[in-house]
Amino acid sequence: MPAAPARQQTWSAASYDKHARFVSDLAGPVVEWLALERGERILDLGCGDGALTEQLAVAGADVVGVDASQDLTASARERGLDVQLMDGQELSFVNEFDAVFSNAALHWMTEPDRVLTGVARALKAGGRFVGEFGGHGNVAAIVTAMRATAARRGGDAALAGPWFFPSPDVYAGMLENHGFSVRRIGLFPRPTPLKSGMSEWLKLFRKPFFEQYGPARDEVLGEVEDLLRPVLCDARGNWTADYVRLRFEAVKL
Repeated sequence: MPAAPARQQTWSAASYDKHARFVSDLAGPVVEWLALERGERILDLGCGDGALTEQLAVAGADVVGVDASQDLTASARERGLDVQLMDGQELSFVNEFDAVFSNAALHWMTEPDRVLTGVARALKAGGRFVGEFGGHGNVAAIVTAMRATAARRGGDAALAGPWFFPSPDVYAGMLENHGFSVRRIGLFPRPTPLKSGMSEWLKLFRKPFFEQYGPARDEVLGEVEDLLRPVLCDARGNWTADYVRLRFEAVKL
């Protein structure tokens, strides 16, 4: 019988740097959509270890980062950045920023209306909200393999996919309901090579799912990998994650 699951996702800056550096390395398109101008005051929402926050600062932004992970914010501060420990669903800023930017973080914030309320409050009139995160269909094969394994073993299948992955129509409607005009929004399939392999991705991003199985977690990990191998691993043993990203640009009215 599975152990009582620890539902809260936790982060290690060292593990993130080793196994998930692709998250910031592949952020070029959404940074382009931000179209940063020197001197703008920018909020980096879900800044992680500050890799992109640092890029924005180098490009001339007056940038503040926020993240809910103590370990990641500590790593970001080591870069000399202005970073605050803050839940993205409880933003405290008022009429302060020219733009709010977010990369690969909004899908972890499962109360999106609270996020949008805080973002709208933080922006100046005419300010931009530009971001990219997991969209509808993101890691669908990976989640399905975990859910199938949970069903077979009597585990908590909800731990396989705790994220918010909306379609463009759904998210555009939410933005509009919070006082934004949507300039552009779309889904972008982005199969993502996993240099460290599927097991490291699973252990990093879905740690709570496997920890529910206690001493059997490595065995369960192997079962999930076996289900995914025919569709996400090539003949040379190279793994690819089935990412689908939702990218958007909206303006506060």
